[in-house]
Amino acid sequence: MQTLFEPADPAVAKELAQKVIELADRCKEKFGVMPAFMEVCGSHTMALAKTGVKLILQGHVNLISGPGCPVCVTDQKQIDAMIEVAESNNRIVCTFGDMIRVPGSKRSLQSAKTEGRDVRIVYSPLDAVRIAEENPEKEVVFLGVGFETTVPVLAAAIQLAAQKNLKNFSMWATTKLVQPVLRTLLSVKKVKINGFLLPGHVSIVLGEQAYQFLIDEFRMPGVISGFEPVEMLSAIYKLLKMVYEDRPEILNNYKSVVRLEGNKTAQKIMNEFFQPCDEAWRGIGVIPQSGLEIREKYSRFNAKEKFNIKVGEPKKTLCRCGDMICGLASPEECVLFGKACTPLHPIGPCMVSTEGSCAAHYSYMRKEG
Repeated sequence: MQTLFEPADPAVAKELAQKVIELADRCKEKFGVMPAFMEVCGSHTMALAKTGVKLILQGHVNLISGPGCPVCVTDQKQIDAMIEVAESNNRIVCTFGDMIRVPGSKRSLQSAKTEGRDVRIVYSPLDAVRIAEENPEKEVVFLGVGFETTVPVLAAAIQLAAQKNLKNFSMWATTKLVQPVLRTLLSVKKVKINGFLLPGHVSIVLGEQAYQFLIDEFRMPGVISGFEPVEMLSAIYKLLKMVYEDRPEILNNYKSVVRLEGNKTAQKIMNEFFQPCDEAWRGIGVIPQSGLEIREKYSRFNAKEKFNIKVGEPKKTLCRCGDMICGLASPEECVLFGKACTPLHPIGPCMVSTEGSCAAHYSYMRKEG
């Protein structure tokens, strides 16, 4: 029981935070710059802000938010297309809650719902399959956004729809893969970081070995972490130690749920229903083989093929979500942050999503006045 509660123990966290600060200052003294680490997972972005870890380490460790929020990294044209899917009176569009308020070029799914379109928030893609079964006279489309964490349950929804032989269920899949975007950040965007706080949830599926390329190709250390204060501080301490000793490794700091080879069952169902494809990322552009599309065998469930949706080029705004996703800007460097762009009136997805860097910063780190 002590082991279970220790990751959230304030006393343990306080002691560990002090050790992190001491080692970080030694790194800064040795190398002349503040150590910088990127958290890949959107849940880490929110947890680091909400628990106060990010504030405590300010001035000692630069924690940079990366491309870990599924809604935030979705390309604007895909957002516009998904909103367009909802325009038909004969369709029911099902989505996770974060997606409904994301602004499109003209409006959001929420405004479409307000105007009478049938847009429903569901907690699982399997709920959308049930809705399709209950409404055989309507086309039911699930908006499949997410990383490897979400893909197995997307595959399970297609599998269930196939078993039930549903003709009116389809999925607009706009999924992303972690490995290709990390390669792009390091080789193309050349972000200035000393290591990665690697995602806990995605790693459950992928496994520890999925990140070995960071060492082999870039000599970039990474630590897989959980989401409690002690777990995150411990991961940051281990990153600092590797940087200080110039000994890059991939460490698994979340062994209670993450295995070396990952979840083979999840990987199998992913590969059965999805295949790699080129995918557009907000703020980055198209990254080859960085997304997943529904395999041809199950193309009858592919909403992109089923419906003829065409959208124009999205309108440009001063929103800097694209830069934040790449670790090239912080929320307060955006002229819209906290002024024109707030949680009540978001302009970019980073302010909408519960995993967005702007939402986290606004809620837990914003300086009043």
